[in-house]
Amino acid sequence: MTKRIAIRDVSLNVDVVGDGDPLLLMHGGPGADLWTLHQFRHCADRFTLVFYDHRGNGRSTGAPVSSMTWDNLTADAEALRERLGYRRWAVLGHSFGGHVALEYALRYPDSLSRLVLLDTGADSRWSRQNAPEVLAARGYGADKVELARRWFAGEILPREWFRILLRLGPAYYSGPGVRTIARELAHGGWRTKMRPDALIFAGHHLLDGWSVVDRLPEITATTLVVAGRDDFVFPPECQYELAAGIPHSRLRLIDRAGHSPHAEQTAETLRAVGDFVAAVRS
Repeated sequence: MTKRIAIRDVSLNVDVVGDGDPLLLMHGGPGADLWTLHQFRHCADRFTLVFYDHRGNGRSTGAPVSSMTWDNLTADAEALRERLGYRRWAVLGHSFGGHVALEYALRYPDSLSRLVLLDTGADSRWSRQNAPEVLAARGYGADKVELARRWFAGEILPREWFRILLRLGPAYYSGPGVRTIARELAHGGWRTKMRPDALIFAGHHLLDGWSVVDRLPEITATTLVVAGRDDFVFPPECQYELAAGIPHSRLRLIDRAGHSPHAEQTAETLRAVGDFVAAVRS
């Protein structure tokens, strides 16, 4: 069961499960929550897993969505580490959570034992400009390509959020998208609390022009870059750029998987992440 932990100016929705060295999991979105990474609960026999909702996301409360800045998002994670009493921890960030993880690694390098970047990138152009182009190249119609452009730019209304997600959802997967989505909902995804306002705010402000590509060489944590080979948001060429820019990094592409390889190729993804994190003690 999740619990609220008051830190700084927010009350973060947090779930800590398992036993072993700590692994912090930063969910994607923005606008999603910790339940989108529920597959990693299978790693609870190897690690102490710390799931949480970013400020303005999921069930975290206490501050307006406009407080979602890189300074605040990373300071929240650092304050959570201190509150839980960990000297260092491994950090995994998926998609938008990977952006937060990159910023966290740059701001608090001494707090990380290892860094896992799961289907993410170091520059917002991949989702905002390149992703719609990838969909067009894959034969999607002009209407869905335009929806993707609006989605990643935050140019949607809250009441449109669910309808657009349903239309774009299958593109996030390598296999039959509807079947995978149904399986995810049945196995815990139904608990997810979505926040369209976070997606809209980030598209207009937080992610507009965001990039840390030039700062990647500053990352000191040993890093695993892992992604689905069929991801349209952060495709393989994005992963090559990310891995090439980070010292002490390794790259793993998961076949027959899209934006969430932990959902489509769960065993392979969890094994890759688990073995990497277990290779060093915090």
